[in-house]
This record gives sequence, C-alpha cells and structure tokens, in this order.
Amino acid sequence: MHTTTSAATDLRTIATTWVDLNDALGAPAVIAGFGRGLSAYMAALEETDLDAAAELRALERDPAQLGQRPIPIRLQVYATMRTVEAALTGCAAAVAEHVQRPPMPMPAPRRAAYAKTRADRVAWDDHARRVQAAQDDAADPRRWRWTGAAPTAPYTALWLLARVEGCPGPFRPLQDAQQAHITAVAAEARRRVESILDTGAATAVLARPCPDCGGTITVYGGAGASPLANCRDCGGVWSELGAVA
Repeated sequence: MHTTTSAATDLRTIATTWVDLNDALGAPAVIAGFGRGLSAYMAALEETDLDAAAELRALERDPAQLGQRPIPIRLQVYATMRTVEAALTGCAAAVAEHVQRPPMPMPAPRRAAYAKTRADRVAWDDHARRVQAAQDDAADPRRWRWTGAAPTAPYTALWLLARVEGCPGPFRPLQDAQQAHITAVAAEARRRVESILDTGAATAVLARPCPDCGGTITVYGGAGASPLANCRDCGGVWSELGAVA
C-alpha cells in the first residue's frame, strides 16, 4: 500500500509541475508558490562580493566567440524534461505489454443477404453489435498505443497513475513487478524535476564554520519550507532572520 501511495504521489507531482518546467525553459528556475529553494538560498549565502560578481559577468565573452562558456539553465531544464519523458514513456510501454488486454476479436464476416425472417434480422443485429463492440474496444482512448511521437510527460504520468490506482479500462491488474517498476521510475523522475526546479526538500553542509564553536553547519530547507541552519557541534540554530533561541 505504501508503494502504491508513493508512486501515485510522485506521478501527480510530475503531472502538476510540468508547466513549471516549461516556464523555466527560458529563465532560471524560480517558481512562484514554492518560495526560494535550498539551492538558490545556498547560492545567495556563497555570494559574498556582489561587485566582484558583477564585474565577472561584464567580462563574459560574446556567444559567437570560440571556447567554453557557461551553459544556460534552460538547457539543463530541457535535458531534464527529455530524460523524464523518455523514462516515463519507456515505463508505460513496458507496463502496457503486460497489463493491456488485447482488443476483442472481430466476428467473422457474414455474407450480405436479405433478412427474410425475424431470426435473420436478430442474427444480423447481433453481428453488427459485436462488430461495433470490437471496433470500440480497439479504439479505446485509454489504450497505450504510441509507436511514433511520444505523448507528453503529464499524459504519460497520468496514464501510469491510472494503472497504479486500478482505474477501469482494457487492462489487467498490476503485478508486483510492474508496480515496483512504476514506483522506481516515478521516484527518480520526481527527484529530477524537483532538483532542476529547486523545490524538493534537501540538506546541504556549509563550507564556512560555526561562528560560535567552529563546528559544521548543516542547512535544511526546500519544499516550501524556510531554510534552517543547525550546528552539529554546539547545537546552534539559525533561520533567515538570525539565531533562534
């Protein structure tokens, strides 16, 4: 049950935050509603000389020049989106091979003839219903049938979510192997999405020592929570506003 719940949560998170990845393609990943993530907070802590940083930015070469240059964050976002999409698509295809029921067989064709009796009409009506049922089953939009361009990551995440939750359709229940596969793929995909958006809960160790005892300071934050620092040695605690009593 815990595995099913965690997979469902991860898949919903991917589907609902994908729009944030699209928004971040052309700008640094600062997403409204989540607050400043831990990575951004740590970067601000390490920015000790704003004037020097501005001078370095002014010295950046023209993009047309040869040589290495910093890679824009949007390329990292793009790479993350393609990686997650590929992982989800591969997972869905593998799961569909095991749980998607084959379409209903089409009834044998009947030779056209004039229905002379009520029994003939009943037989023809029944044949027509079975043909329509087979056609509808084969065309069921809930089926995974992508062989060309892959669907979007939100669609795939929601398709996998429907399988995890046992929603109706032309499918057999998930077995343990398929459930474990979905859980692992969903967890890693969510980790990548939250990492590039800087929205996941995380911890980081500061390079600078504790000002009181010289010990190691660990910062906790992300996932909408305000960062909090704690010294492992003396137990000191700091928030963005200063020391916490």
